[in-house]
Amino acid sequence: MAKTRDRARERVGSPLDTLHFALDRSSPVPLYYQLAQQLEAAIEHGALAPGNLLGNEIDLSTRLGLSRPTVRQAIQSLVDKGLLVRRRGVGTQVVHSQVKRSLELSSLYDDLEAAGQGPTTRVVRNETVPASADVAAALGLAEGADVILLERLRSTHGQPVALLCNYLPAGLLDLDTARLETTGLYRMMRAAGVTLHSARQTVGARSATAEEAARLDEKEGAAVLTMQRTAYDDTGRAVEYGSHIYRASRYAFDFQLLVRT
Repeated sequence: MAKTRDRARERVGSPLDTLHFALDRSSPVPLYYQLAQQLEAAIEHGALAPGNLLGNEIDLSTRLGLSRPTVRQAIQSLVDKGLLVRRRGVGTQVVHSQVKRSLELSSLYDDLEAAGQGPTTRVVRNETVPASADVAAALGLAEGADVILLERLRSTHGQPVALLCNYLPAGLLDLDTARLETTGLYRMMRAAGVTLHSARQTVGARSATAEEAARLDEKEGAAVLTMQRTAYDDTGRAVEYGSHIYRASRYAFDFQLLVRT
């Protein structure tokens, strides 16, 4: 009797109990894929948090009216993506979600916070340096002019996601290190009266160097996404140049494409 009560209490406390799954049995999309997509969305939006247990396949298949092989295939697809892990003696557990970010003029910190990812920041460098030729060209300054160099390591759920390197014209705003570790750069710029209007951005990919891999908790040579961006204010002045790298295993850019008429 006590064991029955324990199992019932365990089921009531399961995070899956709060989720609603809409499975369309008349759709040509396989049921395992529909379930996997909805579980992935729950992980991405924080409804299933890192460390949460999914329970066993029998309970989930019974609740949804699906066969065990269908549920097993859905779960395995998320295991293969690195979102779930099977632990002996524990069960299937949420690991982390991949950060998906739309291409728009916003800060990574704000995007992660809005998605419930709990961003944290460690400032690696915050100092004034002479602008290199590339940085000077991006910011419309003379080569060697003073610029603020800002290097930060951005993490979610205790796992590194990105190495951010930003250059700003000297004197644009006060970049307090302690504040930079609790909020986003663009939020600080807006608070200082800088009105961000547009940006030019290039996205690429390459292999991580040994130093980058160590900071991002990856193996040397692991795939990373790269992004270079120059942001402009409402007067057309370049106010920030960024050169960032992201863990490809934990980060993706999300594009929306429209047909040109």
